[in-house]
Amino acid sequence: MQKIILPAPRHIHPFNEPARDLRIQNKPLWLIQRDVLSPYIERELQVGSDAELPNFSGPALVYRDNLYFDAEYIKEFITQAKKRAGASRAACSANDLAFREHALPLSRSYEKSGENYLLDLWYYPHGSSPHANPLVIDLFPREIGYYHVPTYMATESGDLTFQVPLRSIIAIDAWAHIFIVDVVFGLFSRGARFEKRLDENPWFKLKVLANAMYEGKQVLESSGIVHIGRNCVIDPTAIIHGPTTIGDNVTIGPGAVIENCIIGDNVNIGQGCQVMLSVIGDGAFLPFRAAMFMTTFMDNSMVAQNTCLQMCVVGRNTFIGAGSTFTDFNLIPTPLKARDGDGRTLEDANRPVLGGCVGHNCRLGSGMIFFPARTIESDVVLVASPERRVISKDISYEDSDHHLFNFANLHHRLYPRPGEIEHETW
Repeated sequence: MQKIILPAPRHIHPFNEPARDLRIQNKPLWLIQRDVLSPYIERELQVGSDAELPNFSGPALVYRDNLYFDAEYIKEFITQAKKRAGASRAACSANDLAFREHALPLSRSYEKSGENYLLDLWYYPHGSSPHANPLVIDLFPREIGYYHVPTYMATESGDLTFQVPLRSIIAIDAWAHIFIVDVVFGLFSRGARFEKRLDENPWFKLKVLANAMYEGKQVLESSGIVHIGRNCVIDPTAIIHGPTTIGDNVTIGPGAVIENCIIGDNVNIGQGCQVMLSVIGDGAFLPFRAAMFMTTFMDNSMVAQNTCLQMCVVGRNTFIGAGSTFTDFNLIPTPLKARDGDGRTLEDANRPVLGGCVGHNCRLGSGMIFFPARTIESDVVLVASPERRVISKDISYEDSDHHLFNFANLHHRLYPRPGEIEHETW
């Protein structure tokens, strides 16, 4: 079977980069798509940005390159589609809680059809076809709590929860979708599938327990759940709970706590760091006492000591100074709004709590406070000052402090907006 890849029409604010090139679960999205589809695909065709779907023969899988899907979803979609006589298009029910609560807000890629939403994923069994019938695949959501809050902070529904799918598919149309993919459809889904396997497979449960007893560790600390790469240096006082994946050449210092994370290659996590339900990209550096909770931290970025990020997304090659805090909860219970993929409008994020987003190649000073759901565009420099220590609004490249410096040309702009001329220096 061949695959045909259609380009998404927009770049994602504030990164100024197409979704296919952004890191998802510490891989570029295009690489995740390739790996998930590799058991089914023999050849591929990439369609140009202005081209329509070409005529083709034989079975084919067609999808938009901003679409995230996992192996469980694709296996079920292809299995069900092959049982049909004609072409099929992936669809999700409006009543599917995982899709409705997490994928639908801020989206631009779905087409409403009755009680369903059509996704940009097709299966053609006999070549080109003008029609494709919707194929609804149940995501099997499970309600999982992630905050236990005092009564005066609780919503009408009580504690804060996620609708975690056992099968995942979502179009990445806005930065908040990266948070959803990495945390809800990624780490939480991995944990939910692990628990389901424990419940349904007594032999697997016995194997995990026996492995933990042999190693003399608690189950969540055993090698059956915590996977560690090569050439890692981990202090014996560090606490690591699974499911966690740690890459090669990683250093973890004394007293660090890591729980249900993806840690990339060549990462340095200093003493006393707290990293929970987060994705840490290759080459990242976390000095002592940095804290991350439900946060995506892309490759080669650094967060300095005593800085706290909750439910945030941070791009590559970015520095965040010491003692900064990214807040995630409105003190007065007003709906949180987030930027859409184009960065032009604010829309309801359908989240009671949500942190901020920092683009690529940013430099943020020490001791700053960021309000919930604010964005910092790629290539921005922020210097802490009496006038700008609390970030209460989105920051664009034109607002960057480095424009005020005589040596502004030392900070190169690497991620201009679509249609802008890329300059080597500014």
